[in-house]
Amino acid sequence: MLVATTNVDVRYAETDQMGVVYHANYLVWCEIGRTKMIEEIGFSYADMEKTGTLSPVTNVQMNYHFPAKYGQSVTIHTWIEDYNGIRITYGYEIKNDEGKRCLTGTSEHVCVDAKTFRPMKIKKHFPAWHEAYEKYKKQPEA
Repeated sequence: MLVATTNVDVRYAETDQMGVVYHANYLVWCEIGRTKMIEEIGFSYADMEKTGTLSPVTNVQMNYHFPAKYGQSVTIHTWIEDYNGIRITYGYEIKNDEGKRCLTGTSEHVCVDAKTFRPMKIKKHFPAWHEAYEKYKKQPEA
């Protein structure tokens, strides 16, 4: 299993009056991590979209453990939690610069035709992506 890692400085605009990161901003950070993961396996969303394919979110699950705050940096860890040929589930863990776990979660995505929004089989339309997802996804525990 490959884990992509990227760092983000917490910006003032991402926080509330208490200096705590507003919950929806974690989704933006997960997107940053997901984009980094895709780049690390050799691909890009932009190239996918040029083919008339989109990859919308179909489900998000987030668990908030500890608040990230203004003035800190966070580290986003991203991996391929599951993949079945159509649906991709990315896993996330975000930690602050003290190593405290701020968030764990997942997001599910499918590839769809940009015009019809009909789901597409990744193996058929993006065989190289399919091979990479199979290679780098989290393996079941024995």
